[in-house]
Amino acid sequence: MRRVLLVIGLLALGLALAQKPRVIIGTGSTGGVFFFYGTALADIYNRAGVAEFQPVQTGGSYDNLLLLRDRTDPRNNTYYCALTTTDSAFVAYNGEEPRFRARPARDQRVLFYMYPSFIHLVASEKSGIKVIQDLRGKRVSTGQPGSSTENLALLVLQAAGVRPETFAKRERLPVAEAARALGEGTLDAFFWVGGVPTGSIVELGQTLARKGDRIYLVPIDPKSTTAQVALKRFPGLLDPTTVPRGVYNTRTDVPGLNTGNILVCPESLPREVVYGMMKATFDNLDTLRSAVAAARDTSIQNTARLYGQLAIPFHPGAEQYLREAGAIR
Repeated sequence: MRRVLLVIGLLALGLALAQKPRVIIGTGSTGGVFFFYGTALADIYNRAGVAEFQPVQTGGSYDNLLLLRDRTDPRNNTYYCALTTTDSAFVAYNGEEPRFRARPARDQRVLFYMYPSFIHLVASEKSGIKVIQDLRGKRVSTGQPGSSTENLALLVLQAAGVRPETFAKRERLPVAEAARALGEGTLDAFFWVGGVPTGSIVELGQTLARKGDRIYLVPIDPKSTTAQVALKRFPGLLDPTTVPRGVYNTRTDVPGLNTGNILVCPESLPREVVYGMMKATFDNLDTLRSAVAAARDTSIQNTARLYGQLAIPFHPGAEQYLREAGAIR
């Protein structure tokens, strides 16, 4: 009997060891770049046989970081990775964000740089909104509750001296719903922090054009007080940028601010799995870029530039790949 039990135990152990890790990738809301990027990554990784990957729709960066912190379970071979903006990852790692104050997300480790996200403030030309202060008395969405979009929107509004209480109505919508509402005329403006171009905003431009209107992106001059306050809040994590007019068919190029986006995974995710993810990503950049236009900025070079600049460490599996690629020493 003991021999039978021993055999059964060894078989069970063998099956557990043979079972591939289950990796869930937190993405974002439908209509945003995170959702499409994370879905494309999971498909690439599954095809490469790295592990068993599943993308999940979420509210974005903070939701994803909470999943990584709270749902990762190495004993059950289950791990949560997160698509996140660099500013969200930073405040979650340091415990500066309220949901992470008691338990900072210290287990997160960086894999690679994905692309920059633009702080969009979207209106229409007919709305009459030209500067941030014009939002007073308007119907405005500041992004989903507790999202990176909402946190950056509130930072921008505070820096511009505009209180959400002065809005005619404040909504807290994901990008697809906000774009639809603006197109239908039930919203005047919305904030969105996401890749350029964002599909929902491109579609909004088409909707407005059919009505004889067009998108107006409210500019944030990098030299303005608003921009300087935001840059001081996240030194090295926000960058001045310009969105060319051809992206959303605006009348002019639009100055503003970017935050970076990165993929982070728990430190407990096995090194060989992370190494395999890195190899699959950079071996299949053409596939990724075909699926998501924003992935044009996903590169070993951009990842190497980020190395050493963040307070958050890189995963040992990512470091191994970058060293073998000659990107870091």
